[in-house]
Amino acid sequence: MSTNVTWKGRWTFILAATGSAVGLGNIWKFPYITGEYGGGAFVLVYLACILLIGIPVMIAEIMVGRAGRSDPVHSMSKMGKAAGRSANWGAVGAIGILAGLMIMMFYSVVAGWALDYVAQSISGNYHQATTATIEQNFSLLLSDPSEQLIWHSMFCLITASIVAGGVTNGIGKSVDILMPILFGCLLLLLGYSWLNGDFSAGLHFMFDTDFSKLNSEAIIVAMGHAFFTLSLGMGAIMAYGAYFPGKTSIGKTVLTIAILDTVIALVAGMAMFPLVFANGLTPSQGPGLMFVTLPIAFSTMNGGQFFGTIFFALVSIAALSSSISLIEPGVAWLEKYGVKRPLSTFSLTGVAWLGGIACIYYGEVFDALDYITANIMLPLGGLLIAVFVGRILSRSTVAQEVGMGTGALFKSWWFVLRYLAPIGIILIFLNSLKLI
Repeated sequence: MSTNVTWKGRWTFILAATGSAVGLGNIWKFPYITGEYGGGAFVLVYLACILLIGIPVMIAEIMVGRAGRSDPVHSMSKMGKAAGRSANWGAVGAIGILAGLMIMMFYSVVAGWALDYVAQSISGNYHQATTATIEQNFSLLLSDPSEQLIWHSMFCLITASIVAGGVTNGIGKSVDILMPILFGCLLLLLGYSWLNGDFSAGLHFMFDTDFSKLNSEAIIVAMGHAFFTLSLGMGAIMAYGAYFPGKTSIGKTVLTIAILDTVIALVAGMAMFPLVFANGLTPSQGPGLMFVTLPIAFSTMNGGQFFGTIFFALVSIAALSSSISLIEPGVAWLEKYGVKRPLSTFSLTGVAWLGGIACIYYGEVFDALDYITANIMLPLGGLLIAVFVGRILSRSTVAQEVGMGTGALFKSWWFVLRYLAPIGIILIFLNSLKLI
């Protein structure tokens, strides 16, 4: 049942896991909520939430994957049985695999919009266009199912082609190339923003420390984003953990991933918001910022066509690095039943592709998939993983597998995983269901 495949090195795993974590939400959502909820004050709370929820659960997920050396279902089942408990804990892995597939259904549609805007940028479609025309561009795309279907299909095909190539030659090689390109694009945009944008206004928006905005809602939002940004609760990190090199430190690796994820989100904000403010635009939430506000900003600036292309390429790469991890857990699971990787990859991506078509033609399907995965399946998966590692597995087994020793560092992590992280996830759960 176990796999002998491993990442070719620690940094390939770090890039793969960071790629899974860095998605569309990092590019627009984190910078926006940072500015909205008190800037530097929010960043401090967010970092605390990363330390108390994100990192502890991520270490637990990777540990289970590495110990089980299998897909999320078989890893959870195997460790449950080894601990003298039920093999039915594998169902937690199954929830994660299903959640990843459901997320891919609507995620690939939004990623398709980004690909469309790469083409629009290259062709100069919105360059020097009026605000009304640029707003209409996005509305026309949303009302044109056939156009969305083309880009959605292309994105699914690219994702499947990478995953079908295998862990080392497909996913490993792609993240070794894609993630440095993503970092390079970000730095280019940051430089462009420094020269052409209102950098001071961007800095004030994101980093002015206003503790008066730190209400209970801001803290719950920080908790939620800390949990979701690291791709927790959907089996992706556990599946990647199965290929984790045996003697590498999980704790140090997870800390590196969390730092990279946060830095990328903050740099993305500093690359975007100065351009927004320089044009007298309002930083709006959601797709409106990426597909309307920023094209308006790029349309009038020197080099806007080139840097608009770079920006939407960056968004597409971030989406692709995440989509790979949405498909991989299910592929790893099917491989255990003798299904060849190319067949399992294209079959699962085909299911996601069909779901994406439903999202394109029926907006309520898009909204339902988004709601069910974000508000129910991922928090539930994360909570059950924390309970499984913190309360079902024996302390000695966990200490041996996680490789932190048994000193103060392990005791701190163990306490946080058993008590603080579950409470935080329950609060996220209740808030997302509008119960608090």
